[in-house]
Parts: sequence; structure tokens; C-alpha cells
Amino acid sequence: MTKYEYVWLDGYQPEPFLRSKVKVTNDQTPPEWSFDGSSTLQADGGSSDCILTPVQEYTNPLFGDKLVMCGVQTGSREVHPSNTRHAASEVASDEWWFGFEQEYFLTNPDGTILGWEDGIPSKPQGEYYCGVGAANVKGREVSEAHLEACLEAGIELTGTNAEVALGQWEYQCLGKGIKAGDDLWMSRYLLNKVAEDFDVSVNIHPKPQSGDWNGSGMHTNFSNKEMRESGSEELFNSMCEKLGKVHEDAINNYGSDNDQRLTGLHETQKITEFSFGVSDRGASIRIPIYTVEHDWNGYLEDRRPASNADPYKIINHIISTLS
Repeated sequence: MTKYEYVWLDGYQPEPFLRSKVKVTNDQTPPEWSFDGSSTLQADGGSSDCILTPVQEYTNPLFGDKLVMCGVQTGSREVHPSNTRHAASEVASDEWWFGFEQEYFLTNPDGTILGWEDGIPSKPQGEYYCGVGAANVKGREVSEAHLEACLEAGIELTGTNAEVALGQWEYQCLGKGIKAGDDLWMSRYLLNKVAEDFDVSVNIHPKPQSGDWNGSGMHTNFSNKEMRESGSEELFNSMCEKLGKVHEDAINNYGSDNDQRLTGLHETQKITEFSFGVSDRGASIRIPIYTVEHDWNGYLEDRRPASNADPYKIINHIISTLS
């Protein structure tokens, strides 16, 4: 018998929630599986069946045998409107590489951020970034357990670090083509499950705490074969200009409440403006010094996506704009 843990995205707006259930079966591969879409805002009660269609498998590091990322179909076998993966999969190829920098806060069950139980930390941000010591770091055990779980699952996390606010963390998730989106969603799922073991929650709102504190983003590094192997200053500038022409469309696809984060402060550009520049973390698009030093062969960093953004929408937007 095999235990498959099915994971999918529900129909909630503006961002979906992750859902899961476990199937025990003799099947050698995970079969399609129906579920009650009326309980996930994906169907009406009078016609409630929706169908989970397996799209990606992972070793399950926490429970059972396999994790199964799923797309969702309606009961009539059409792509469900909540299935943002479908559109992204039609444009994405393994030529495109994506590195998502997922930032998040860890909170107590009552919603207070770790280390903020008395209202605010005892020190302003400054010493917390990549910090060490109990006064500067909260939740390291969660971050490290999550890293190990992802690597065991076969998800390529390339790093993790404490972020600029107390209780805030980041990890970097690298993938190719549509699997990059699958990996990011599954890494979020594993983060929430690991956090359960420590009786803490994960908050990916882009500005969970108002005031003079950085928000949470999901900076997206990306490249295609031409950028990596046949790049030029002209090529990278032209790509930035193309992205700038559809800035409003990007913002509409890069996560809700992002206006609370993209203020022009705390290493961001204003949400109403677009800019790009070499090594500029206050720009919408940063051209990394790595790219310049490698004779304009490398990647770009889109700094606009919020921490709660849907990676499938990001993949779709970037590739559709630049292809």
C-alpha cells in the first residue's frame, strides 16, 4: 500500500489556500481523485465534485510515501478557473529558470510575531538580518527543519537566512519551467506542516506589521538560455523596458496588499513607478552585478512580487512578456 498526500490550491481570493488529503491505495501511480469543491469555494453544493489531477510527485519527508502536487478540474473535466498552473504550463519550458526568494514571518497561534509578544522588539531592525543569538533570532529551528524537509523531498532550496525583522525568514527556491512553480507551492506546504510541529504559524502577508519595518516579498530571479549564454547590455535593457511597459499588469498578478510593501522605502520602488538599474535594490528590476561581471550573461531580479504572490502567475507574466 502506498500513502499519497495530495496537495492543491483552493478557490479563495485574492490568494488561494493550500489544501491536502491522504489517499492509501495499491496503485503504483497516484490516480485522479475527486473532492468536495463546495467546501473549498470551487463548486456549488448541488454539483460539488471537482477532480484532482496529479502533476508532480515528491518524496514525502514528513508522512507517508509521496507528496503529489495537483491541478484541479471541474466535474465536467474542464480546467477549473482557480487552476492558474494551466496557463503557466502552456508557456513555460525548462529553458526558463526561476529562483524565488520566499520571505515570511513566523507567528504564535494568537497571531503575534515571534519575539513581538510585548508589542515590538526591543531593538529596531538592523541586527536581525542574518543574525545570531537568542536576542536577534526567533524560529531558527523551524527554518532549519524546513530546509531539510525540502531537500529530502527533492526541492532545490539554495539557501535560507534570517531576515531584517525579528521572526522574519527567507529561503531561496530554484527550479526550471513549470516545476519551479510546483516546487515553490510545495515548499510553502512543507513550511506550514513543519511549523505545526513547533506550534507556530506562517504569515506570508507582504506587510504583517505596519511601521518602520521591511515587509515580505518574493523577489523573483529569472533567466532563459539567451540571457545565460548570449547576453548583452542591449538585451538586458530591452527586457527591462518590455517589463516596464506592462508594469500595471505585473502588479495585478504579483499578490494582494502589495501597496503596503512597495512604498519606495525599505529597499522597494513605489508601486506606481517602474525603474531598473545595476545592483539597485530600490528599483523594480535589479540587474545583478553577477550579470555585468560575466559579460552580460546571467539573470534579472524582479523585486516587485509580494510574499503571497502565486508563482504560476509570475511565471506566466514574465515568459509571456519576454517571449
